[in-house]
Amino acid sequence: MNRPWWPPGLRVRLLLAFASLGLTTTAVVAGASYVQARDVILQQAQDAAVVTLTEQVAQLTPIRSLPPSQADLDAIAAKLSNRDDSAIAVYQDRSSSHDPIAEILPPELRAEVRGGRVVWQRQSEQGHPYLVIGTQLMLTGSEGTPRPSGLEVYRLHSLVPEQRSIDRLATLAWLTGGLSLAFAVLLALFAARGVLRPVRELGEAARRLGDGDLTTRLTVHGSDELAGVARTFNYTAERLERQVGELRRMEADARRFVADVSHELRTPLAAMTAVTDVLDEEAPRLPGDAGRAARLVSQETQNLTQLVTDLIEVTRFDSGTAALNLDDVDVAAAVRATLHARGWTDRVVTDLPPGTLARLDPRRLDVIMANLVGNALRHGARPVSVRLRADPDWIVLSVSDRGPGLDPRVLPRVFDRFYKADSARSRSEGSGLGLAIAWENARLHRADADRGSLVAGNDPAGGAVFTLRLPRRCTDPSPPADHRLLVDGRRS
Repeated sequence: MNRPWWPPGLRVRLLLAFASLGLTTTAVVAGASYVQARDVILQQAQDAAVVTLTEQVAQLTPIRSLPPSQADLDAIAAKLSNRDDSAIAVYQDRSSSHDPIAEILPPELRAEVRGGRVVWQRQSEQGHPYLVIGTQLMLTGSEGTPRPSGLEVYRLHSLVPEQRSIDRLATLAWLTGGLSLAFAVLLALFAARGVLRPVRELGEAARRLGDGDLTTRLTVHGSDELAGVARTFNYTAERLERQVGELRRMEADARRFVADVSHELRTPLAAMTAVTDVLDEEAPRLPGDAGRAARLVSQETQNLTQLVTDLIEVTRFDSGTAALNLDDVDVAAAVRATLHARGWTDRVVTDLPPGTLARLDPRRLDVIMANLVGNALRHGARPVSVRLRADPDWIVLSVSDRGPGLDPRVLPRVFDRFYKADSARSRSEGSGLGLAIAWENARLHRADADRGSLVAGNDPAGGAVFTLRLPRRCTDPSPPADHRLLVDGRRS
C-alpha cells in the first residue's frame, strides 16, 4: 500500500520551514530595498531634470515680442532639446509644429502650467518611460514683478537610463533571493541532520526495546531537549528492565511451583487410580450411598489426574521444552483413529478425503482434535461435523456444531487458560485448559516463519466453528525455549 504523501517527514518539513523563512525574509528585505532605491533614483532624476529645465528657461528671457512667431516657437523648442530629450513650445493654440510631444501632453498638466506653476509627471510610451516637465516663461512688468507670458514650454525627459539601473536592482534582488534560498536549504539540511540523528537513534533504540532487548540505552549528548528525551528513555528502559525481570522471575517461580506440585501429585494419583479401578469394579455391588460415593471418588480422581497431566503439559509449553515428534501422517486416518478411540465415531459427521499426507506430530494432532470434538459434544448440539481440506502447503481441519454458538464477548478469551464462558459454573467436567493446550499445540507446528493456528468463530447458519490450520511439512527441531511473558494466558 502506498504511503500518503502528506504530512511529509521531519526532514522535508524542516527544509520547507527554512526555505519559507529564507524566501520571506529575502522578499521583504530585498523588496523594501528595491522600492526605496527605485524611488531615490527616480526622485534624483526628476529633480535634476526639473532644475535643468528651469535654468534653461530662465536663460530665454526676456522675450523679444509677443505673440511669438512660429519661428520663435521652433527656436525655443530647439534650444531646449538635446540628444536624449525633446521639447515643445506652445503659445495659446499654436506650438512648435510637427512634434509628436504635443499629442501626449495631458490636459491636466497643461492646465497647471497655464496657472504659472512648474509641474512634472512620469509616463510611459511603447515601453519607454519618460518624464514630462512643463513651465511657463515669465515677463518682467513695469514694476519689476514677474507675470506669466502665456508661452509654455515642455520637455520630454527620457528615463531609460534610470530604468536600466532599476532593472539591475531587480536582477540583484532576484539573485539575492536565490542565494538566500540556497543558503536556507543548506542550513535546513545541516539542522535536519543535527535534529534527525538523535531522533533516528531514539527510533532504533525503541525498536530494539520493543523486540525484547531490555538492555538498550541511548548515549546522552548535551543538555538540550533531545538530551532530556534520551535521559527519559534510558530511565524508562531501566525501569522496564527491572520490572520485566521481576515478572519473569515470578513467572519462573510460578511455573516451577506448578511443575513441582504436578510431579509430586503423580505418585499419589497413580496409587489412587489403582484404588479407583477396584472401586469401579465393586461400585455396582455396593449399596446406595456407598456405590454413589465410590463412583464419585473414581470420577474426581480421573478429573484430578487429567488436570495434573494438563498442568505438566502447560509447564512444558511455558518453559519451551515442548518438542515435536514428527512423522508422515495420513490426516484422515489419524482423525478417524481419534474419534474411534473415544467412542465418538457414531456421534460425529466426517468429511475426510483420504490420502492427505502431512509431516506433523500425530500425538499432538490427537490431543487437538480430541479437545475440539469433545468440547463440541459437551457444549454444542448435534450434528457435530469434522471437515478436512488441504492445499500443497497447508491442511485445514474444521470442527463445527449446531449449538447456540459462542458469545462475541467470549471469542477473544476462548483459548485463555482456566477460562470458562459461564463463570457461575465453578465445577464442570473440564479444567479450562483443554482449548489452551490445543492452541499451544497448533502453534508448536511451524514451517519456516509460519506457525500453525487455531481460530474460534461462529457459523452464519448457527453453531460454533473451530478451524485448525497446520503446515503440511513442519520443520524439525521444535522452536527453542521461549521465556517471553504470557499475554492473556497465551504466548505472544
